[in-house]
Amino acid sequence: MDAHNVIRSVNPATEEVLQTYVMHSAGQIELALHAADRAFRQWSGSPFSLKSDLMNRAASLLREEKARLAGLMTSEMGKPIVEAEAEVEKCAWNCEYYAENAERFLGDETRESGASLSYIQYRPLGTILAVMPWNFPFWQVFRFAAPALMAGNAAILKHASNVPGCALAIQELFREAGFPEGIFQSLLIPGSLVSLLLRDRRIAAVTLTGSEAAGSDVASLAGRELKKTVLELGGSDPFIVLEDADLDLAVATAIKARYQNTGQSCIAAKRFISVEPVAAHFQERLVEAVRSLRLGDPQDRSTQIGPLSRADLRDALELQVRESVRQGATLLLGGSRRQGRGYYFTPGVLADVRPEMPAGSEEVFGPVAALMVARDPEDAIRLANESLYGLGASLWTSDLERARRMAKTIEAGQVFINGMVASDPRLPFGGVKRSGYGRELSDFGIREFVNIQTVWIGPGQRR
Repeated sequence: MDAHNVIRSVNPATEEVLQTYVMHSAGQIELALHAADRAFRQWSGSPFSLKSDLMNRAASLLREEKARLAGLMTSEMGKPIVEAEAEVEKCAWNCEYYAENAERFLGDETRESGASLSYIQYRPLGTILAVMPWNFPFWQVFRFAAPALMAGNAAILKHASNVPGCALAIQELFREAGFPEGIFQSLLIPGSLVSLLLRDRRIAAVTLTGSEAAGSDVASLAGRELKKTVLELGGSDPFIVLEDADLDLAVATAIKARYQNTGQSCIAAKRFISVEPVAAHFQERLVEAVRSLRLGDPQDRSTQIGPLSRADLRDALELQVRESVRQGATLLLGGSRRQGRGYYFTPGVLADVRPEMPAGSEEVFGPVAALMVARDPEDAIRLANESLYGLGASLWTSDLERARRMAKTIEAGQVFINGMVASDPRLPFGGVKRSGYGRELSDFGIREFVNIQTVWIGPGQRR
């Protein structure tokens, strides 16, 4: 077996090879593109009632297979098992949401004009290429796939190379639910072949969730081909704590917002900006809470922090912490690799972080919180916006009118007041600045990959 043509699934908790997969060949890629194009021709004209029935069946299968699918996630990328189970449930909810609402979201809309009748109808584009990350290996896929398929599109998934088992399991789930052959396919290919797919006329558009660098590359390729893109990229989300915040709730939420999924989330809170009157108290409480987090085997239901998903990710995080400390940050707790097997990194807290440090300017993808102190609320907003990213933001204050005013000045795709930033099928999700563009979820998400077609019927009445 040629080592250059295989993908290895490695358990990040043990560093053991779980399975070796042979990459799809050029011939298999061509067959997949042909099958998707053929399936789209049939599927695009299928009634919403059929699509809804099949999507609800997919939701049922997700719940029936929750234990197996969650275990697969945990084995392949190290997600704590309780969080993996919750991810499967969220995917099922998303399927049900679009099964129930897609027809309403995409219904014809009458508009006034000089015609006897004019209206807008939403038509699918074709086969959508999805380039997806490993950190939420099921949710990231289903939040794209459910609306895209309900809109009448076909889908080809190029998943992250460290979760091939998850990619194939999702393909099989759609097949088992009764979706047409070829309507959703997973290709096990290297990232270098994404350009080949984008140049193919049968690929109508592309969506990518991943790093800023990957998004830039795909957007450039798609731009040359004049194909629609939706990008959800990195984030360095601020978590702003004002003097009148409920500190008990803010600290409890901060722990979950930073350390869930072992800190490997684009919308994890990363920069904790507290104003001077409460900064010391917030820091003390946060460090105390982080100290109690349980690091260990992700298959153990009591584990809160698992391993990082790959060795190179652990190395990169370690370098960011070390360089931030060299530039003047103070490491209050943890923030180092654990000795022994597995890609473990101890939960850490960095204080005295400034915007120019790696912890203040880069996306820190792991269980390390960066603490910053603002003089006042205006300075907190300045620090929050002093970032290349603009995915999410969390704002904590008991003055809701002030919070709503401040939300208008925060440069982010979503602002959560007195709560943790999270994706929800009912709400549009996406970023600004270097965090990407376009929206997923809600009615906005399902309309990203459709042709918004105007129909004008004459003769009209002269006004």
